[in-house]
Amino acid sequence: MTKITEQFIRKIPKTDLHLHLDGSLRLTSLIEMARFSSVKLPSYEEAGLNELVFKSHYANLGEYLSGFAYTVAALQNNEHLERAAYELAEDSYNEGVRYIEVRFAPQLHITHATEIEAVVRAVNRGLEKARQQLNADVPKHDMPFEYGLILCAMRRFNRQMSPYYERLINRTSNSSIRYTYAKASLTMVKEAVRLRDEGLPIVGFDLAGEEAGYPAIHHKAAFQHAHSNFLRKTVHAGEAYGPESIFQAIAECYANRIGHGTFLFSEETIKLKTIKDRTRYVQLLSEYIANQRITIEVCPTSNLQTIPELNSLSDHPIQQMVDNGLSVSVSTDNRLVSHTSVTRELMLCKEHLTLTHCQFRDLVLAGFKRSFFPRSYSEKRAYVRRAINLYDGLAKQYLD
Repeated sequence: MTKITEQFIRKIPKTDLHLHLDGSLRLTSLIEMARFSSVKLPSYEEAGLNELVFKSHYANLGEYLSGFAYTVAALQNNEHLERAAYELAEDSYNEGVRYIEVRFAPQLHITHATEIEAVVRAVNRGLEKARQQLNADVPKHDMPFEYGLILCAMRRFNRQMSPYYERLINRTSNSSIRYTYAKASLTMVKEAVRLRDEGLPIVGFDLAGEEAGYPAIHHKAAFQHAHSNFLRKTVHAGEAYGPESIFQAIAECYANRIGHGTFLFSEETIKLKTIKDRTRYVQLLSEYIANQRITIEVCPTSNLQTIPELNSLSDHPIQQMVDNGLSVSVSTDNRLVSHTSVTRELMLCKEHLTLTHCQFRDLVLAGFKRSFFPRSYSEKRAYVRRAINLYDGLAKQYLD
């Protein structure tokens, strides 16, 4: 791997399949948006925000997530959503990323004057405007920029998280909170299918948020609706819980991809007493994931920041995933909160993992192959082939 340089990584076509809009704002834009919207920040200077909120290291997941209170608050109008989406596409393109799947939870951005559709259309306007501008004159030795939208439901929420959640909780006050969470996710996926059928590039449905105590199976009706309507599924699983969470995402929620999957091989984190042979359970689960080509969306820096027991990428199971033949794609998760880029994530893999050139190539191209591309399968195949040809051409130029 010594021949692979940062210059090569910047040149090759890349993807970002696990990319949260509200965690990937430009810091300068966040400050401007906050001032405009009268959102109170701990500091209105970049250095101050990096010291107090968006740190290089976090004590725990709670501290990592605290910054989203500010970014979500700044994205409470459609103009800001459109701007954030446009800038995210620009930032991705400028480091050689040619395909992104932007995920966000529209219900977090609904105000008393907007609904889900307006939020989704605002994000799409920003991305589509960027796509058209970036693709105005694509040279033959490059490839066009494309994107898809993934709409997220939350495993749990409260009244303070958005006016939408406040209204929903008030309307369902006589029901169990589990029913309220499930109702929100079902509403979300029904809108996702409807808007997709109206032509928006909605390519997937996701479930995000706190895993422990809030299992994905509570949202089974939403995932069944997605599955029945040919909408692809990805689930945050194994990020802060054990292998059985990943199994549930696959078996009960029909996940095509898994977000993070960090605890896939962690036998000691299994809590179900019905699992007697933990080693066998993990072996069968990982083999099933490998055989079914259920891609793991790995976000190295984010995982290192939120999982205290990971001291370096050498401790991360990504090496074990690759060695076991799993389909793995490297993503940023949150460009702002983690101060990262796809280039940086791949450089970390190059520096801390023991990968052959073939394995590194697979790591890069898996994002294209396992993407939820928003057009036909034949168009996707042509797009993937273009990425492969471009990568291989650059490899001959830089690595031979």
